[in-house]
Amino acid sequence: MKILVTGGAGYIGSIMTKRLLERGDEVVVVDSLERGHRETVDPKAKLMIGNLLDKAFVSLAFQESRFDAVIHFSGYISMGESMENPYLYFQNNIFSSLNLMEEMVKTKTDNLIFSSTAGVYGNPVKLPIPEDHPRNPENPYGESKLMVEKLMSWYQKTHGLNSVALRYFNASGASLDGKLGENHNPESHIIPNIMKAILAGESFKLFGTDYKTKDGTCVRDYIHVIDLVGAHVLAIDKLMKDKGMFSYNVGTGNGYSNREVIEMAKRISGKDFQVEESARRPGDADTLIADASKIKEELGFNPKYSDLETIVNSAWQWHKKQS
Repeated sequence: MKILVTGGAGYIGSIMTKRLLERGDEVVVVDSLERGHRETVDPKAKLMIGNLLDKAFVSLAFQESRFDAVIHFSGYISMGESMENPYLYFQNNIFSSLNLMEEMVKTKTDNLIFSSTAGVYGNPVKLPIPEDHPRNPENPYGESKLMVEKLMSWYQKTHGLNSVALRYFNASGASLDGKLGENHNPESHIIPNIMKAILAGESFKLFGTDYKTKDGTCVRDYIHVIDLVGAHVLAIDKLMKDKGMFSYNVGTGNGYSNREVIEMAKRISGKDFQVEESARRPGDADTLIADASKIKEELGFNPKYSDLETIVNSAWQWHKKQS
C-alpha cells in the first residue's frame, strides 16, 4: 500500500512510519519540522517538508502518488499551551485538517485515519469512558480535535470520505529498540518530563494534588506507543473492508495516578528525585480511563506493552541514550 503520513517526523508519526515500512508499505511523510525532527524519519520513506496550512504544498504532496490511505498526526498537542493561545490551536489543527480532507476529495483518496484524543470528552460523567460519552472538552486542544472529527463526519456524508478517529488516551513509552522516543518542544507530558528532571539532576514539578482521585493527583490511562501504532494498522484494515466514519478509544481500561508514575520512575531509574508540588494546570480533567471494549471487539486490538513498568522502562532507556 501507498500511505501518506502527516506529522511523520514527530513522536508517534516516526514510529508509525517505521512500522509501515516494516510491513512493506510505501510511505510519504509530510512535516513542517517546526516541532518534528528530520533525523527521526526513516530514510526509506520520502520526506516532503512543508505546512498543511499551505494549500499549494498539500496539492503538491498529493501529486506524488495516489495514496491508499492517509494517517494524519500533524497538529499541536499541548493542553496547557492551548489555554494560553487558543487561536494557534484552532487555526493550525482545524484548517490544516480541512485542507487535507479537501485535497483527499479532489484526488479521490478515500481513507483517512485521524489522531484524535480522549480530551474530546472533558471531565467524564462515567468511567470507564465509552465512545458515546458526552463530548465536552475542557481546553481548546480537545475542542480543536472534536471539531476535526465533526468535519470528518460531514466529509463522509457529503463526499464519501471514509475515516477512523482514534481517540488516544495517554500515548507513552519509546520504541523497543531504543531508537525513537518522545521529544516534544514544549514538552507537557509527565513521563518525558520526569526523565528530563532525573537526567538533569533537577526536581520534578507535579501539577495538582487536590484532584478527586485516590491520592489527589490526576489519573490517566497510558497506552504504549508500539500498541498505539498497532491500532492504526488495524484502522487501515478496517477502512479496506468497511465504509463510513468510525471512532475508537485507544487505551487499556486501566488508570495510573501521577504519583504512581513518579514512584515507578524512581524504581526503574534508581534515582530518588525531589518532587515539587505545584498548582493544577488549567484544563486538566481528574480521571481519564478508556472503555476499550469497542476497539477490542471490532478491530481485535490487544495491547501487549502497555503495563506501566514496560512503558516507563522503555522511556527511561531512550532518554538515557539522549543525555
